Amino acid sequence: MRVLLVKTGTTVPHVRERRGDFEAWFAAGMDLPQSAMEVLAVYQGTQLPESYKVDAIVVTGSASMITDHAPWSEATAAWLRGVIAGGTPLLGVCYGHQLIAHAMGGEIGDNPNGRQIGTIDVTLTQAGMGDPLFRHFPETLHVPASHVQSVLKLPPDARILGTSARDPHHAFAIGDRVWAVQFHPEFDAEIVRGYVEARWDVIAEEGLDPRALFDGAIDTADGARLLRRFAHMVRAGL
Repeated sequence: MRVLLVKTGTTVPHVRERRGDFEAWFAAGMDLPQSAMEVLAVYQGTQLPESYKVDAIVVTGSASMITDHAPWSEATAAWLRGVIAGGTPLLGVCYGHQLIAHAMGGEIGDNPNGRQIGTIDVTLTQAGMGDPLFRHFPETLHVPASHVQSVLKLPPDARILGTSARDPHHAFAIGDRVWAVQFHPEFDAEIVRGYVEARWDVIAEEGLDPRALFDGAIDTADGARLLRRFAHMVRAGL
């Protein structure tokens, strides 16, 4: 199995020094050797391929903002429309979740409920409980998150699969080969704590309690389970 990782950013420096970067975390979560993952660093201006021979595509998170409309981001959004039309299995995470929504006609902006960071609960909808990617999960998932922007309006034909306390569009699907989640299934508790550390002062300025968020970060099985499930479905031909 080969996966194309569309890398839209990089992790915070002190986390990268200790734990590596997104490609290592996604490979581990999907139970793949890193040699099976081709990395396309679009945030650095890497050219988008006109053709590709992979079994699935994953779009990562980023510290960038969709609403900045960076040229590399808009080019990737246009490219993703072709990916979706072509039927390659696709999973978007955080920025990737928002970028898919933006590409397909949704609306992205600052979350009116504020920053969401730490270990959070995501509740599956009826559609989520019946979706092939989520149907074997409990109704409530415990997952890592870190974001300030969200999908404010879903694209046409998107199915809402999961909600959270601060984000009603936390997971969605389009058709039967495209999934997008705002949370970070590739993170573990140590990585979450690293993000809280990196944003400690701004979190406090926004009225949240960084110490409580740091201490409340816990390892959960649901994120890695989601990545393994996606990989299993791709191998099985969905």
